[in-house]
Amino acid sequence: MLEIKDLAVQYGKQPPFIEHFNLSMKKGEIISVVGESGSGKTTVIRAVLGALAGGGKVTSGDILFQGKSLLNYSKEEWRKLRGTKMSMIFQDCGGTLNPLRKIGSQYVEYIRIHSGKSKQEAWDLAVSMLEKMRLPDSGNIMKSYPHQLSGGMRQRVGIAMAMTFGPQLLLADEPTSALDVTTQAQIVRQMMELREGCQTSIIIVTHNLGVAAYMADQLIVMQHGRVVDEGSRDWVMHHPSSDYTKKLLEAVPEMEGKRYVS
Repeated sequence: MLEIKDLAVQYGKQPPFIEHFNLSMKKGEIISVVGESGSGKTTVIRAVLGALAGGGKVTSGDILFQGKSLLNYSKEEWRKLRGTKMSMIFQDCGGTLNPLRKIGSQYVEYIRIHSGKSKQEAWDLAVSMLEKMRLPDSGNIMKSYPHQLSGGMRQRVGIAMAMTFGPQLLLADEPTSALDVTTQAQIVRQMMELREGCQTSIIIVTHNLGVAAYMADQLIVMQHGRVVDEGSRDWVMHHPSSDYTKKLLEAVPEMEGKRYVS
């Protein structure tokens, strides 16, 4: 479904920031990319989305989505792909919402841009998606401004929007890092349910190895733009090859009463 072959990413005239990154992903699979800030994990998913910032560019390798190279996509092809077949959840979804517009206005516009639905049809679909996120009184949330919602509620709105069209690939950039532990657990469970219900493939980027181990089928550990460990969750958990991964494992707390890296 998604294959990354020997990817290298460079910013400006600096040495390559990412080198020799490989990934092979099946439909319905969850892959966690783990590492500290500056390890390159967010750069990887931004490269997949065709949204590298700061003059970043892919200098070698390839990214194949359903057998077709994303590096050759036109602007029109990207417009049709983003938000429908491929979506992204950002670290702070509240930061991507317009504070001057109500949730409903923004959500309805988003749906209508990507479909031929009427305003009422778009409104009904948005309310339905918010209800799937277990948000209470979704109709009232549609009439609220972003600042009137908690961080966890705004994050769920962002996830609902990202999942509206049942994307085949969901890219999640630190989706729980700004949330309290209880809300983190709820968001993680909801993402797992979305995978089960829609067979959506998910790449989740996180510095939290506990969250990664709880969710992932495969784990990729990055440091300084390089992959230092990779494989199935159980293999990486029990047979880490790098000292960096070992230190991450030692720092993992329990989640929901279980230690998922033991």
